[in-house]
Amino acid sequence: MSGNEYAVWKRALALSLGGTLAIGGTTAHAASAPGLDSCTAPFATVLRASSASDARGYWLNRQLIRWPGADAAGSFKLYYSATGQLKATAGAPVSGADGALALSAFNGALPADVAQRFKFVGSGPTLSLPAEALAVLGALHKQQLLLVLEAADGNVLDATSLQSAGALDDLYAAAANATDLGVSVGKAGTAFKLWAPTAQQVAVCTYDSGSGKAAAITPMQFDAASGIWSTATGADLSGHYYQYVVDVFARNSGVVRNLVTDPYSISLTTDSKRSYIADLGSAKLKPAGWDKTPLPRKVAAQPDMTVYELHVRDFSINDSTVSAAHRGKYAAFTEAGSNGMKHLAALSRAGMTDIHLLPVYDIGSVPEQGCVTPAPSGAADSDAQQALVAASQARDCYNWGYDPYHYSAPEGSYASDPADGARRIVEFRQMVQALHRTGLRVGMDVVYNHTYIAGQNEKSVLDRVVPGYYHRLNAKGEIERSTCCDNTATEHRMMGKLMIDSAALWAKQYKIDSFRFDLMGHQPRAAMEQLQARVDRDSGRHVNLIGEGWNFGEVADGARFVQASQLSLNGSGIGTFSDRARDFVRGGGAGDSGTELFSKQGYINGLVYAPNAYAGQRPAGELLHAADMVRAGLAGSLRGYTMTTADGASKALRDIDYGGQPTGYASEPGEVVNYVENHDNQTLFDINVFKLPPATSGAERARVQMLAAAINAFSQGVAYFHAGFDILRSKSLDRNSFESGDWFNRLDWSYRDNYYGVGLPPAADNGKDYALLRPLLANAAIKPAPADIAFARDAFRDLLAIRSSSTLFRLRSAADVQRRLSFSNTGPQQVPTVIVAHLDGVGYPGARYKGITYLINVGLDEQRISVPAQAHKGWRLHPVHSRTGAADPRPAQSARYDAASGSFTVPARSAVVFVD
Repeated sequence: MSGNEYAVWKRALALSLGGTLAIGGTTAHAASAPGLDSCTAPFATVLRASSASDARGYWLNRQLIRWPGADAAGSFKLYYSATGQLKATAGAPVSGADGALALSAFNGALPADVAQRFKFVGSGPTLSLPAEALAVLGALHKQQLLLVLEAADGNVLDATSLQSAGALDDLYAAAANATDLGVSVGKAGTAFKLWAPTAQQVAVCTYDSGSGKAAAITPMQFDAASGIWSTATGADLSGHYYQYVVDVFARNSGVVRNLVTDPYSISLTTDSKRSYIADLGSAKLKPAGWDKTPLPRKVAAQPDMTVYELHVRDFSINDSTVSAAHRGKYAAFTEAGSNGMKHLAALSRAGMTDIHLLPVYDIGSVPEQGCVTPAPSGAADSDAQQALVAASQARDCYNWGYDPYHYSAPEGSYASDPADGARRIVEFRQMVQALHRTGLRVGMDVVYNHTYIAGQNEKSVLDRVVPGYYHRLNAKGEIERSTCCDNTATEHRMMGKLMIDSAALWAKQYKIDSFRFDLMGHQPRAAMEQLQARVDRDSGRHVNLIGEGWNFGEVADGARFVQASQLSLNGSGIGTFSDRARDFVRGGGAGDSGTELFSKQGYINGLVYAPNAYAGQRPAGELLHAADMVRAGLAGSLRGYTMTTADGASKALRDIDYGGQPTGYASEPGEVVNYVENHDNQTLFDINVFKLPPATSGAERARVQMLAAAINAFSQGVAYFHAGFDILRSKSLDRNSFESGDWFNRLDWSYRDNYYGVGLPPAADNGKDYALLRPLLANAAIKPAPADIAFARDAFRDLLAIRSSSTLFRLRSAADVQRRLSFSNTGPQQVPTVIVAHLDGVGYPGARYKGITYLINVGLDEQRISVPAQAHKGWRLHPVHSRTGAADPRPAQSARYDAASGSFTVPARSAVVFVD
């Protein structure tokens, strides 16, 4: 392109956009659409419709494009249209174009960062824009673009839209340094900033209330260096509300005008219709004493964490000791005299360190006004209850909340008045403050891996501001949905920034102590490490990070980046949930159904030693292997930890197979989260309904549950428990209660009921197994008595007290674990139903004892295990076992140590700890 041709093309491009081009600096950008003069439009208006197209091409950076699978024979052109009128029909010329750029073949080596980022993109022609066009590339991205392969006669051979993230990240890298996206209120007034580099024009609508007419509409100015639109007013608009009006081209829709909330919203009005204006540092948004309430200091290192996973609504909706107006709300946590808060306080005294709240950011799945709460009834095995729950799922007040709408704003359905943006903030802080005063740290379950919805839907935010950027796309340009919803792309610069900025806000402004990341393996390790550094810096303290490191979907095995997954986080200090011991403790896997639910028994519920009717007689080797896997979990699933396995060999845990993966995968104990039950899948009580022989008594079912608790409590690493685990919580065999309503998710802090047998669980996830579930639910003998619930409650607290009594259960490093943890009763001659472990405490800070020996007997009989190396020592029962009022009297009555032989006697189905 000659200089003269370039000048002509530049003017044509400017005219196609309806105004002066911004080439660096700041300018207001005029668009071809009518001016932004109204805030009363629908949430989305198509100004100029366009033809549908896929997006098989990739911008690799601002200059390079890859078209996987394209035929290199022909010429490539990039057509553009500000009004979205491009049409490319095979065998005919392109129509509706404002102009085109001829592209040339790029035959050189890709820059290293580009090659790494786009390693997943298939082979095909790599094309380059003319260098002269780069100065106006930003303006080009505000239009409809089509990459076209033309024949010599100018007719279309093939055409595709382009995935733009590579170019936008390169062009607008400066936006990553922006510290004040969203709304800012200060002495100078109120400022608004929105990253929307592809928008043709943007304005902000401000409102005096959450539901009234707009007070003003203000055009925003575009910064071509960062892609940020901004405006400011000298007035303090705190307590007011706002929306953005964004004119932007959206593939498969056309040029659209979106009335949309702010991706950086800090609060909202009812059902998230409008964003709220406030300074989170304002005294008006802080409960009394907020700045002076001390933070709990229970966690010196990540292995100190003992976590109770809790849903805000579950906590109090069924608690009659909570004020009616506060039930199911943030405010319930402020009622220290309620049964629920007394329960949490008792856990805190026993050694629980963290409450992890299921999602409490703004979600899209619960109506914040006028939601319903069905009141089912029916027999224990009736399908009437679930039918009523299912009929009202779209309108009821319940959902787990894995449906992110606005990542940085509190959910309104938990506030006393969802219409008041301030109430969400204040009441959320009151909840955190109340838990901190109870001695419990507060963690958040965060879901940055997907959004509730995408595209031009009303509850879509990100895709209506920068269409096609924030989500991860497949080879056709469709949004990937491997997480069950619309996957976000945190490998893209500004989606990663949104995640990091959001987490930092929660840590700093709400004093969140830890985060649990849903499907963290879908995020880059690098982004998580940046997030760790940022939350620590902004909060002024170390914030603990744990998450689901599962490896699946389009990012599996590092296909797109180094993941924040189990096998890829070594040395990061970030913890991942371990499925190793979990599966062998419980038996089977999360996806089991039909008779598999019964036949795959686990270590605690009868594998080999107490078979049920479906399991039959299993080979003894299965129990030996299960015992080894439980030991591996007790050793923190550490890669380098060496122990003697059932075949008599000495093996590092990384060399023991777990379904084609190494059993040991972590570098340090803080990188492992041990659990046997969480919100997903059936509760452990319900799993044991399938696994244990039907005649197992209620008292024995409680003991089995506490065996799992002991394994979890004694395992090196983070200990994680689902709320209600300690009171034998049942969900009436529901495998997925995310929208099963209050009926199937209730908790009883009066300890009278565990809600087993309240009807068949929802058919959507359980219906195929109804024939198997009915007789179990109808069996009243399975339901625990209040005495069984009380035993589990108190035994659990005793286990917490034992774990918290010594740092030997919470060793700081892999070297500590290797040196100080050893197992006896191993190899081919072991008694496989008994785990015997020794912890050397000599010289270890916080150990309190020279040593600890613990024994876990899952079998049906008392066992005496001889350990000659422990002869002639001063072993005695742990003080928790021997104190008056111990929950389980059997250790004090029957557990013994014989110094002459070094033998230990442990009662059936018991976990016993000796100290020296």
